[in-house]
Amino acid sequence: MKYVWLACLLWGGILFAASKDAGSNVNVRYRVDAVIVSGDGWTMDFLPGAEKAAPAKKISAGMRKRLAALVGGYFDPSALDDLASRLKKEFRAGTVSHRVARGGNPENVRVFFEISDRSKSFDVSVPKFLYQSNQGWSGSVEASGSSGRNKITLGLVSDGDEFAERYAGLLARYENKRLGSDRIRFGFEFDSYHEQWNSATLAQFAQPEALAPRTYSPYRSRRNLEPSITFAISSPLTVTAGASFQSFQTQQPEPRGLAANAAFAGIQYHASSEGPRAQQDIQAGYSLRAATAILGSDLAYVRHYCRAQYTLGFGKSGITDEVSAGAITGAAPLFERYYLGNSSTLRGWSKFEIDPTGGNRMVHNSVEYRYGALDVFYDAGAIWDDGQPATVRHGVGVGVRHGPFALAVAFPVRGGRADPIFMMGMNY
Repeated sequence: MKYVWLACLLWGGILFAASKDAGSNVNVRYRVDAVIVSGDGWTMDFLPGAEKAAPAKKISAGMRKRLAALVGGYFDPSALDDLASRLKKEFRAGTVSHRVARGGNPENVRVFFEISDRSKSFDVSVPKFLYQSNQGWSGSVEASGSSGRNKITLGLVSDGDEFAERYAGLLARYENKRLGSDRIRFGFEFDSYHEQWNSATLAQFAQPEALAPRTYSPYRSRRNLEPSITFAISSPLTVTAGASFQSFQTQQPEPRGLAANAAFAGIQYHASSEGPRAQQDIQAGYSLRAATAILGSDLAYVRHYCRAQYTLGFGKSGITDEVSAGAITGAAPLFERYYLGNSSTLRGWSKFEIDPTGGNRMVHNSVEYRYGALDVFYDAGAIWDDGQPATVRHGVGVGVRHGPFALAVAFPVRGGRADPIFMMGMNY
């Protein structure tokens, strides 16, 4: 009988201890009904069943999942310090503090993360560094300093990938991230470049009868002064407008200075969504540049460019389809014309073989499939001048990608011998 009593006493003690422990952990009585992340002039709210992201502020998919996972669960103060540390690293913030307030009802709480920008910061980055076997090396390095809402960037560039010429020189940018409102940003850029030309481009200009009067001869140098203003209309939509005051020194038939001063405007759309099995990302944009005598331009032309990209990711796999097109009316300088056959368009072809002076009409499509680090792509596109026939070319390739670094080999699709083109580097 005494064993029965001992068993009862032991069981009662266990129940009492469990009840006491559950009662002492008061946090299990509260659920999180919302998480609010805020900074200087912006706020992101994570609410049940919906997520409202502030304009002009991006947050990674992983961090969104961590913050959203708090909503609906029991309040755990031990997780807040870790999240604050992760937010500080992601936003490169000076400090990230957190606090808890009463929620919508007595059994709920709300968690607030407050992000403070660094008063001063300095950063060195390499936006572009790549090698293409037909074009050689291209790269740029930038140093940026920030103080409050102001950011100044100085950079050095040597790029033989983007245009017909290799341009080398320096750039300087100023950006005000909040011009009276967190939805408005102001920027100003100065560029000064010297040019080197491929022999195929110079040979084309040696035959003036083969070149319609839609473009101008190679130039020794060019400069650009470009103020701009950007409006964040809504979370996925931004609009940019400004003016570009470009001057360049021609080489043929005699040295002279010309101005290509243009007004420009553009609209950008970027939205992403995540489901239980797949993620989607949509980017689209359109830009317009118009050089006119009203701005003191020696050249008159209008340049249209549009681009759309759709990415579908599921597990380790991802498919990306990108389409771009452009058209120019009037006499545009060489740096405004379109080129295909570089490290990002018609890979496998050389732009100097397709058209060393570019075209005023362009259409291009690229499809990529990635599985882990493996990358397989197919490109198709055409470039021509109005009034001339368009020849569609195709290219295929395979490579590996790890973070920002990629290594690839591409082949042109054509009869006869296929000469591969090798590419390696970042940001292509």
